[in-house]
Amino acid sequence: MTSGTIPAPRPPAPGADRLLLRATRRAGGWTALVAAAALADAAAATLLPLALARAIDAVPPGGPPAGQAFWPCAALVAVAAAAEVLSELASGSGTARATAWLRHTLVRHLLAVGPALRVPPGDVAGRVVGGAAEAGVAPVAAPEAVTGLLPAVGALAVLAFIDWRTALAIAVALPAIALLMRVFVRDITASAHRYLTVQGTIAGRLAEALTGARTIAAAGTAEREVARILAPLPGLRAEGEAMWRVQGGIAARGLLALLLLQVAAIGVAGAGLAAGRLTPGELVATVQYAGLAAGFGPVLTQVLRLGRARAGARRAAEVLAVPAPVHGTVDPPPGPGRLEFRGVTAGGVLADLDLVVPGGLAVAVVGRSGSGKSLLAALAGRLADPDRGEVLLDGTPLPRLRREALRREIGYAFARPALFGATALDAIAFGPDRPPESWLREAARAARADGFVRRLPRGYATPLADAPMSGGELQRMGLARAFAHAGRVLVLDDATSSLDTVTELEISEALVSRFGDRTRLVIAHRAGTAARADLVVWLDGGTVRACGTHRELWRDPGYRAVFGPATTPEPAAADGADEPGSSGGIVRGGGGS
Repeated sequence: MTSGTIPAPRPPAPGADRLLLRATRRAGGWTALVAAAALADAAAATLLPLALARAIDAVPPGGPPAGQAFWPCAALVAVAAAAEVLSELASGSGTARATAWLRHTLVRHLLAVGPALRVPPGDVAGRVVGGAAEAGVAPVAAPEAVTGLLPAVGALAVLAFIDWRTALAIAVALPAIALLMRVFVRDITASAHRYLTVQGTIAGRLAEALTGARTIAAAGTAEREVARILAPLPGLRAEGEAMWRVQGGIAARGLLALLLLQVAAIGVAGAGLAAGRLTPGELVATVQYAGLAAGFGPVLTQVLRLGRARAGARRAAEVLAVPAPVHGTVDPPPGPGRLEFRGVTAGGVLADLDLVVPGGLAVAVVGRSGSGKSLLAALAGRLADPDRGEVLLDGTPLPRLRREALRREIGYAFARPALFGATALDAIAFGPDRPPESWLREAARAARADGFVRRLPRGYATPLADAPMSGGELQRMGLARAFAHAGRVLVLDDATSSLDTVTELEISEALVSRFGDRTRLVIAHRAGTAARADLVVWLDGGTVRACGTHRELWRDPGYRAVFGPATTPEPAAADGADEPGSSGGIVRGGGGS
């Protein structure tokens, strides 16, 4: 066995708040610029009433000229305007950077997790697009919410300097306002999370329906699907109305608090003016400072954005909490492609499975539906990890292998392959490395895809969007891709199910002539495929019931039943066993059983 340490598990994914902190750091200096601009705006808002009071008090005879007294007011207004412009620029840039980082993080993690993710594609798209955009405003909303409190603090400080009685009258009500804000943050976050969850459910159902559009059209159930997709709409409306109620309620109570505080401030300040403690200018400043101390409208706006950001971050954190497989740092030793499954338990299907797949043979895996065939294929190349036990390639546990080495050595072809790339040639080249074009075309010929690809409008340069393909043609493109990147193991998960018998036979001959030295693990549903393999592994109830050649296993009625009652046996073979006739399947090659 090759030495190497199995990597330690990755630390748990960050929670919503920690994710927002990381996004804030990724926003870089833009967050600091937002904070600086908001701080300048808050300072100008705090000083402006005091400057205005001095200007008003300067109007009576004996004071400085009125024009000179109003210059500080004009300067503070200019500072506030410049800070607003700067804040808009920094807010847009910071939000864009944070959103981009969140989306990159989510997409990388989603692709790293791979098939293990159990979230509908539409819901995932909603989290990556809409949820990340909501969370991306946090680096901007947080400093603006904090600095939005500074005018209130500054107003109380100046009021205490002007008239401590008025400051005390306002300060008494501030704890109640702070409690109101805390309740608002809690309620709006929960409501926004529920809203985004329902939105994701609708998106997930829509993606499912688009994927199965042909089935829906053939079944004539379009109206029923519309009703199913849009069934959560009442819940979406209810959550939207709940958010508006929370926002409207807090705004109404805040406005009431503002009015009451201003009335109290005017009453106290009016008494001070009558008693000679305050000047007319200080009376005007007191009224304005009362509005600053109790007016939390701007803060409320930012808190609302923060609540929605936390909801979006929470949904992103749920995806990031799904562990991604950790790869090792070693390359597999030279070998024929021998696969070993030792005590493998996985997916609630396979239980304590022990199996050796000899290197360089064509091995068919058969079994009834639900016996674990496709799960075994996924484990063979680490598209899934076992719950217990281990899978080894030529003596090396798969988790110890580098990702690139693993993907080079074990290639896959699927029953319903997805094609990626700009052109037909790019779809075949899709993989860890891009082989030379001559080899890509040779792989297409081996998969019997070269003929129909050449008939496309621009041949191999035809854009995939302009190259509609049948199910069989898609399978041949998937096989061509697997052949182009074939390492020491080829896993064919029912990859020839849509092919006609002649084409399947031609491909099986190519597997022997060109890839006979590779290990070929074939998930088989046809008796003919099993008949032409070097070795057959019969799965039953999540364990290996028997291994042998198809001829040997055919004697067992239970094995024959795997292929269904329609399988017609031929006359007795030379060794006395009955076998089904077949002209297709994976041909024997690369060694005996």
